[in-house]
Amino acid sequence: MAEYDYDVLVIGAGPGGYVAAIRAAQLGLKTACAEGRETLGGTCLNVGCIPSKALLHGSEKYDEAVNGTFANYGIKTGPVELDLSAMQAQKLDSVKGLTGGIEFLFKKNKITWLKGYATFEDAHSVTVAGQKVSAKHIVIATGSSVTPLPGVTVDNDAGVVVDSTGALALDRVPEHLVVIGGGVIGLELGSVWRRLGAKVTVVEYLDQLLPGMDGDVRKEAAKIFKKQGMALKLSTKVTGVAVEGGKATLTVEPSAGGAAETIEADCVLVAIGRRPNTDGLGLDKIGLELNGRGQIETDHDFRTKVDGVWAIGDVIPGPMLAHKAEDEGIAVAENIAGLTGIVNHDVIPGVVYTFPEFAGVGLTQEAALEKAGGDQSKIKVSKFPMLANSRAKTNHEPDGFVKVIADAQTDRVLGVWAIASVAGTMIAEAALALEFGATSEDIAYTCHAHPTHSEALKEAAMGIREKPIHI
Repeated sequence: MAEYDYDVLVIGAGPGGYVAAIRAAQLGLKTACAEGRETLGGTCLNVGCIPSKALLHGSEKYDEAVNGTFANYGIKTGPVELDLSAMQAQKLDSVKGLTGGIEFLFKKNKITWLKGYATFEDAHSVTVAGQKVSAKHIVIATGSSVTPLPGVTVDNDAGVVVDSTGALALDRVPEHLVVIGGGVIGLELGSVWRRLGAKVTVVEYLDQLLPGMDGDVRKEAAKIFKKQGMALKLSTKVTGVAVEGGKATLTVEPSAGGAAETIEADCVLVAIGRRPNTDGLGLDKIGLELNGRGQIETDHDFRTKVDGVWAIGDVIPGPMLAHKAEDEGIAVAENIAGLTGIVNHDVIPGVVYTFPEFAGVGLTQEAALEKAGGDQSKIKVSKFPMLANSRAKTNHEPDGFVKVIADAQTDRVLGVWAIASVAGTMIAEAALALEFGATSEDIAYTCHAHPTHSEALKEAAMGIREKPIHI
């Protein structure tokens, strides 16, 4: 009889967990994955990345039809109507197809799905739905959940004060949606409902939107969202939300302190961030404590301090992004199998899927300057406007720019930031450049197809060395 039931047991079937399980199985390890949700794919596929993109895409099409963008192309439309239930249905259809796809991959790779939430008994065994299961290696991939706002109760069923899950499933377009938090989730979901007809107000504690992104991108974001009709209340904190008769009244005041005011809303989205899911894991039973941010610390190979226990994704330090978790899932499985699994955490792209999209990889200008000891002469920065890009101009997409930050001495690219309709796709080239240690000259002298949005990156790189051609 085998000493353990499985070689590898993964706790959680989100992007990190399901990828770790598949990779482990591909490497010949007997693998199980514990997941309590009724479908695989975690937050990302069920109530995160995938459904939000389905609504962003659908609402973008609706906005183009209603607000006359079609007329730019000589397309005349009659009265346009919104069928919200049909839009929600196509969203669910996308989710169903993708979550079902992972279930198929589990079967194909002979991965056992243990249906239930796992709790540690010791470092090599967990209880799932009353059943004790053992494994030589256990990978914690439990992801994250919405950070609550103290004193504010979220009730997704009532649909007045909601989190991202509730905001994805509204059965009506609110007259006035107030978004608490000017980060990625708040701006994406705020964009969906603004396009569908809601008045949207974003309340952000900091003085700029999109914390963590490059300063120029953050400034431009405020201009773009204001132009689109969003009201922005920056440097503002929410001190309370009262719900009465299907309406909400928010009390807000300046972040630095000052006079309070109230805002009336039909719907309030709480989007102030996410926190690691560790409750109920029984980490105390294996002597695994959390750091000050509630995360599990690991070494470079994703080992925790407990032998045989590994951790990846949102539950460990680093950006809470599906693709970061996926890469860690592959790496941890390869490390368990005795191979070398590595994730370069300096090259993790980030994307905001609004219109236009906002994307970046590597260092911001601020971080690059700080790393250079504040010496501006040690870095070079070049920006190329999308207004001067022929494809963007032809497509009536003038907003945005591409920005390249390079080391002044070595010319090595340190960071790339982009605002463009397809910035999320464009940023892959920049990530590859950083991964290979490319110089701005490497990008500038690489032939880019014409006419494409990506030529803006080539031109921005040319601006580091000499001069771009088209400005």
